[in-house]
Amino acid sequence: MTNEQKNGPPEVGIQLPETKVAGEESLIVNGRWRKTDILHVILRLVCVSTCVIAVSVMVTAKQASTISLYGFSIPVVSKWSFSDSFKYLVGVSAAVAVHSLLQLLINMSRVLRKSPMIPSRNHVWLVFAADQIFAYAMMSAGSAASGVTNLNRTGIRHSSLPNFCKPLHSFCNRVAVSIAFTFFSCFLLAVSAVLDVVWLSKH
Repeated sequence: MTNEQKNGPPEVGIQLPETKVAGEESLIVNGRWRKTDILHVILRLVCVSTCVIAVSVMVTAKQASTISLYGFSIPVVSKWSFSDSFKYLVGVSAAVAVHSLLQLLINMSRVLRKSPMIPSRNHVWLVFAADQIFAYAMMSAGSAASGVTNLNRTGIRHSSLPNFCKPLHSFCNRVAVSIAFTFFSCFLLAVSAVLDVVWLSKH
């Protein structure tokens, strides 16, 4: 009787393919961060910055001057809080800043733990919905504030209402800067929503 018969049939080694649990991808691939993860962090950081700038510039918009109406010099004071549209812009921008800061902190904590930036599809759907809602809110706030600013610049046709932005140019310029950053924040939220859709289409 041979040794193989004594010891039984020879063992056959079978190497099973490596399995990966969904959502357990490593944050670092071949020693480098994934580009999409870096882009998510940059988008949130820039969005927080633009929203903070939009709010800070708007809440400091205030100016006093005089206008000439029917030959009389009338003192005027303009402040952002006098307009509901401007207050709406400040409120929405502040809410988006908090939302973006929260997402940024979550993303950074995952970076430090080297865990997946996007843990699950449910998480992506939640962030996608929030980004969409806030993007539309920012668009409506910027549009409402733009209407008031345009009225201040052009006045009302066929009436004696003057161009308030001539004597209040500093105020109008600050409002215009705030509106510009508001629309840019809306664009950043839209880009973030597109990235969420791309991730969902691949997983």
